[in-house]
Amino acid sequence: MKDQVEYSHMLAENQPPFAPSVKARRNLPLALLAIPGAGAIAASFWLTDDVARFSALGFGACLTVFALVHTVVKLMRSNKQAYARLTLVSLVENDASPCFLADFNGMVTFKNGAAVEKFKERPVDSLGRAFTDLFANPGAVLYRLQSKAQALGSAREDIVTRRGHVRLAVNAVDDDMFLWRLEDLSDRGGGARAADALSLPMLTAGPTGTVLYMNEAFRRLLGGRAKNLNGVFEDLPLVSGQVHRVMCDDGTIDSLVAEVPSHGGRREIYLLPGESMSEGRTSPASWDAIEELPVPLLKVGLGGEILASNHEARVLLDHRVGSGTRISDLMKGLGRPLVDWIVETSEGRGNPAPQFLEVVGNSSETHVQVSLNPAGTPEDPYVIAVLNDVTEFKNLQMQFVQSQKMQAIGQLAGGVAHDFNNLLTAISGHCDLLLLRHDQGDGDYADLVQIHQNANRAAALVGQLLAYSRKQNLQPEVLDLRNTLSDSTHLLNRLMGEKITLTLDHDPGLSPIRADKRQLEQVLMNLVVNARDAMPDGGNIRIETENLSLAEGLTRDNVTVPPGQYVVLRVHDTGTGIPEDKRSKIFEPFWTTKKTGDGTGLGLSTAYGIVKQTGGYIFVDSTMGVGTSFSIIIPSHDAPLEIAAPAEVIDPVAPSVGDGVVLLVEDEAPVRAFASRALRLRGFTVLEADCAETALNMLADPELVVDLFLTDVVMPGKDGPTWVREALVDRPETKVVFVSGYAEEAFGEDQKEIPNSVFLPKPFSLNELTKTVHSQLH
Repeated sequence: MKDQVEYSHMLAENQPPFAPSVKARRNLPLALLAIPGAGAIAASFWLTDDVARFSALGFGACLTVFALVHTVVKLMRSNKQAYARLTLVSLVENDASPCFLADFNGMVTFKNGAAVEKFKERPVDSLGRAFTDLFANPGAVLYRLQSKAQALGSAREDIVTRRGHVRLAVNAVDDDMFLWRLEDLSDRGGGARAADALSLPMLTAGPTGTVLYMNEAFRRLLGGRAKNLNGVFEDLPLVSGQVHRVMCDDGTIDSLVAEVPSHGGRREIYLLPGESMSEGRTSPASWDAIEELPVPLLKVGLGGEILASNHEARVLLDHRVGSGTRISDLMKGLGRPLVDWIVETSEGRGNPAPQFLEVVGNSSETHVQVSLNPAGTPEDPYVIAVLNDVTEFKNLQMQFVQSQKMQAIGQLAGGVAHDFNNLLTAISGHCDLLLLRHDQGDGDYADLVQIHQNANRAAALVGQLLAYSRKQNLQPEVLDLRNTLSDSTHLLNRLMGEKITLTLDHDPGLSPIRADKRQLEQVLMNLVVNARDAMPDGGNIRIETENLSLAEGLTRDNVTVPPGQYVVLRVHDTGTGIPEDKRSKIFEPFWTTKKTGDGTGLGLSTAYGIVKQTGGYIFVDSTMGVGTSFSIIIPSHDAPLEIAAPAEVIDPVAPSVGDGVVLLVEDEAPVRAFASRALRLRGFTVLEADCAETALNMLADPELVVDLFLTDVVMPGKDGPTWVREALVDRPETKVVFVSGYAEEAFGEDQKEIPNSVFLPKPFSLNELTKTVHSQLH
């Protein structure tokens, strides 16, 4: 940094260093070595000892020869450099841009005619002085570019200055000499020359609206050059494809504007030909003038026929614009005939806003924003269509809409599941109470068992809804997917039948994953059953696993999988396949192609929810008549595999008997009635409250003794975690049991902050309730 400051100061102020530079010291003439060499030779004649005489003679001769050789080489190099510089000077002498030949310190040794003309008002003996009026800090710019040229051989930089847009380039001639070239892009750039040849008005604007360049047609239209877009257009901001008010030297005109994004936040803005652009203001612009314009344009008749198109439009439309082509052959998606929109635009009726359309029959999915503008004469009217490729934007929009749709369905499913769990808790709970009063010989016992079993089936169905809404309870663990599939093979084989063959193909180096084993088996079961049903005449089902490493994000089906390490589980079948128009619906709950009674429509939606809650992705590929392949991508996990502890053996018959005071807070009366009766039957003292506020009022009595809070999570007013935190301020030793129809993850952070608390999901049985309360108290 210190070197940069000194160098910049030296370039800007033309103050040469007081001491020779390192480079100068390195290049001191080695020819001076000939002097001691000659002295050694002369001294050898005075020595009497032969050995000393020959040694001095040899040493002196070596020094002299070395000095002479170095001098010759240096002279040759100097002549070569002088010739190179002379050749370089002859090349740049007639360059239209100012050129300078300067040494390492920025001192100018040559300047061409353009440089003399441009800087004739002041003597130019250093680059710093030459560029003082051009750059705010010329020393820093020169140091930056020269350092880069020393390392790379050349460097250049485009700079927007208060006097215009320039390009400063430097080439290293040798170690001590640099060729500098100053190019005014406003007047001399190649792009500017091409733009000046355009009969259409064109300008380049910076990110803040500063006009960086304006071609001759635009300058003639305005009567001069504007500094900012505010001096060109009355109605900012600009919208490509729309008509805007242009402030000309003799009044304001309406003109169709096309805008093309450029690098560095810059924009190229074109005024397209229209009725307001008379020949007096700008050169007449025929359709040929916009053939190479970087804006896709179509000339469309009122009947929808394409009268003309430019190169950009043909590329965007996959070169399918030919004689007799109609706009309806190329685009769709308006929701009504495109001809009606064209006629309304030509007559000045309807909504002038741009419309988003889909390109028909393109090799890839393409969406365009189309703006129509009336043109032509009353005898020969037509419209100009300005196209803008918005495929990337529409893909992002589709991803968002699909995400919102799935989230809305998930919220609905979760809400329904929550309410059903409350009902099922009351049904199965009161059924448990009835079963306590009947033995197996009773005539009503079998009916009660049927009620209980169907309530459990309903609970499993609700569990699938919660799985889709990603609000179920997961118990993730580190798994080897190969072991999980092996454990499920015997069950899957029983489901296949005799006509279907099931094969497994594993990656020998498969990475572990972290997932709920039971739920993952459910996903696999659903996919395999669907594959079986798609092959009524038999076939093959192949389950594959492999590692997947993504260096870049994988985007498909409106979803992006971020880079990382993954494990892929694929289920292939040779069935009938899924039609393309139905693939987008297969993960929606209750949507099924099976006949009534053969399926609930929850199999794939359950798989979708479980995979998403695990942090993975699920995709489908299908070919009609060939088969279908489901791919599940789950992040790999680098933790060691977990060894499951042996499950605790619990006697299902032995009831839990306990004592203690339980404060039961539940807003659903049937659930509260069942829970209070069940706990009293097991010996607990139960205090009931229908809301959090009632519970807190009861606890305001300091004489009241409560050993455990049993509370619902979601209630009107204060929810469970909120009132429990308030109550624990005065009763910190009280144990807590939360119950909810939602998953534990829905409020997991709140529960973790509450000590001595556990979670019991609804629906729960009489024994599950009493065992949980008993284990908390003891």
